[in-house]
Amino acid sequence: MNPLWYLENNVSPDDCIGIDEVGRGPLAGPVVTAAVWISEKGVALIEKDEIVIRDSKKLSHNQRKKVLNWIEKQPKEILKYSIGMASVEEIDSLNILQATFLAMQRAYISLNLSKPLTLVDGNKAPELKNTQVRTIVKGDDTVMSIALASIIAKEHRDNIMKELDKKYPQYGWSTNVGYGSQRHICAIVQYGATPHHRKTFAPVKDLDTANKEMSKLISSIAK
Repeated sequence: MNPLWYLENNVSPDDCIGIDEVGRGPLAGPVVTAAVWISEKGVALIEKDEIVIRDSKKLSHNQRKKVLNWIEKQPKEILKYSIGMASVEEIDSLNILQATFLAMQRAYISLNLSKPLTLVDGNKAPELKNTQVRTIVKGDDTVMSIALASIIAKEHRDNIMKELDKKYPQYGWSTNVGYGSQRHICAIVQYGATPHHRKTFAPVKDLDTANKEMSKLISSIAK
């Protein structure tokens, strides 16, 4: 077990909720957040069962699945979580930061727990009611509930993109999960953007602008 869990925060896990997000950087798909509460008994069980918990990006898919399988076996008295999302349309209309905050608020409200402290990964956080909000830089390495939220959100979002890949296989979402890989960018240029692409993100934005300019040019020539 990481000896830094909760140490820098000097709080009991019983008294706090952890929130993290996944999907701020991709060119396609929603941003997904999770809110997690885990009891002190739950933390002890994770150590006893030798479950590896850390930032989701540092775990393999199989390791994350093992964590999720463990989570699903726990009663709500031990661990409780909820998921919040913001759509591509909300990302484009609000901007990615505000859409992330919206997704975090949805996860927090859906969790339906009142705890004195909510810890949010990073250096910026949304306003949340009936709790003190504290940001923790690299919290997914030092706060158990945030690390669990990272894993839950990551697997949930990856599954969404893998399902979308069945309809749009040319973009490679089963492997790049919407991030700007070379294959993904080349497919955007070749096939254009889907309804699941973020129109305010380059190169989707640049392509959309170029298409509009081309349409204007063709229209003016036609006249």
